[in-house]
Amino acid sequence: MRSPQRDSDHAITAYGVTKRYDDEVAVEDLSLSIPAGSVYGFLGPNGAGKTTTMEILTTLTQPTAGSATVAGVSITDRAKLSKRIGYLPTTPPIFDELNAWEQLRHFARLHEIPDDRADDRIEELLTEFNLRSDAHRRIGEYSTGMKKKVGVISTIIHDPDVVFLDEPTSGLDPIAARTVRETIDELASDDTTVFLSSHILPIVDKVADEIGVIRDGRLIAEGPVDELKAQAERGTATDLETVFLEITSDEDAI
Repeated sequence: MRSPQRDSDHAITAYGVTKRYDDEVAVEDLSLSIPAGSVYGFLGPNGAGKTTTMEILTTLTQPTAGSATVAGVSITDRAKLSKRIGYLPTTPPIFDELNAWEQLRHFARLHEIPDDRADDRIEELLTEFNLRSDAHRRIGEYSTGMKKKVGVISTIIHDPDVVFLDEPTSGLDPIAARTVRETIDELASDDTTVFLSSHILPIVDKVADEIGVIRDGRLIAEGPVDELKAQAERGTATDLETVFLEITSDEDAI
């Protein structure tokens, strides 16, 4: 059964979100309004504040100022929000001593999915990510790409309303990266909202409905990819990589 949030206008809203560490500002006065069922590409140079923003929106760290709601739940309500979201950090939580089936069973139980339903879901996702034949091998024997795929499956196993993906295709070969891209498309087609950060810009270009660009903790550009291409310097940008480089090298270019 779909939750009421999936029929609401926005899955993520943030107002004036700021995060300071002593004298350092990691995120400054960030406001977002992301429609439900969309894919939002969140881009920026290393150290721009992307991961900190995700950690705030997933309750892993509290903002110094501002407020936000995700899937209709305030980020101050960690217990409730954790049931509604999935978060894949850059380094996924992987238990090397378990096999993939055991890890996924563990995550399913954390989300209180009945075992019989969980088994069907695990079988479906292992097959989709081409891990079925390795399901009973220790994860410690997996390649980096295989571990990342287990991390992606762990993130979406409970069918969350909003999914946060931080560099989901890093370490993946082209075939596995395409599987992740197709999974993002499928999530969005099922009205799941995807908040995606990636340095693989061609993938973001293909899947994102809207792009936000952050630099030095501040959102400096936002809009549909085609709109940003039209606004970029000289109006001649034809790909997202060019747009990104122009925006992040000169804030006044848009």
